[in-house]
Amino acid sequence: MRRRIGTTLAAFVALAALAISPLAHAQSALGPAAPLPKSPVSIEVEARPIASFDPRDRSHLQFGSLRYRSGLVLTSKHREFGGLSGLRLDANGEGFVAISDKGNWFTGKIAYSGSAMVGLTDVEVAPILGADGKPLTARGWFDTESIAVDGPTVYIGIERVHQILKFDFGRDGVRARGEVLPQPAGMRRLPSNGSLESLVVGRKGMALAGTLIAISERGLDASGNIMAWLIGGKAPTQFSVRRTDSYDISDAVQLPSGDLLLLERKFSLFGGAGIRIRRIALALITPGATVDGASIFDADLGYEIDNFEGIDVHVTAEGDTVLTLISDDNFSMLQRTLLMQFTLVE
Repeated sequence: MRRRIGTTLAAFVALAALAISPLAHAQSALGPAAPLPKSPVSIEVEARPIASFDPRDRSHLQFGSLRYRSGLVLTSKHREFGGLSGLRLDANGEGFVAISDKGNWFTGKIAYSGSAMVGLTDVEVAPILGADGKPLTARGWFDTESIAVDGPTVYIGIERVHQILKFDFGRDGVRARGEVLPQPAGMRRLPSNGSLESLVVGRKGMALAGTLIAISERGLDASGNIMAWLIGGKAPTQFSVRRTDSYDISDAVQLPSGDLLLLERKFSLFGGAGIRIRRIALALITPGATVDGASIFDADLGYEIDNFEGIDVHVTAEGDTVLTLISDDNFSMLQRTLLMQFTLVE
């Protein structure tokens, strides 16, 4: 118990420091990465299982609308591993592409034993390239925070410069060069360290199909709500997400049903730290709207949480809708890279 309390307090100190001075933290922790070869480099990632999301009660499995499946603490001796801020899985929930705060791709596979994750295999790291074929870090674009996949196309959002890049990942993989998309009106005014944090491409056959949904972390409109954009069609349009209880948005994903899930987090010396997932009905997301939805999952430092910044969804062969969460350790010894999976209970 003493060890667990110490770990929780250390994590709270680290998360509280982030809340007090997020921009200073980002600038110190997210300096340009050391140059990597343009070809991907294989790395070893160790995985330690997390027996229970609730360390006080292993029999406690249901958390709001989510049921805990399995979790891993990921570590690696490779100097570039960490800072994972976005994750997208294939349809089977095995192959993945992730991005780090230091402008790198990470690819590989999740290994399972039954329904439980047991490790990562075939992990490779490579720098994200710009249109000129040089790593994004060469021009100071290294705070890559959001990722979306649309078939062979991958989109990446970059904080601080408020840009979205498009990659032909299906053709070139991690060697793909990023094409800068036109910047929607108002995006340039986003706060430096509260910029593009979520990208989602609307599912085929539904409203907003093929539309790129871009949501800021903490860019507030005149009413104090979080700014977001619908990119596609004749011109980008703006909508807002109602901000409540001091939560910021760290990622989003669209369910097979069409609804949008927002992964959110908050850090405060006096209000504590926590994460939650809010569900937004697809029909509400229209130009000019301010959308809101009920929380389906809430957790504080009494549970196995960290700085969760990535969420994705896949459906198993058995028909389970599985949510995968990943945390950004900010390259800090006081934080962890957690990979966790939950079953959505409808």
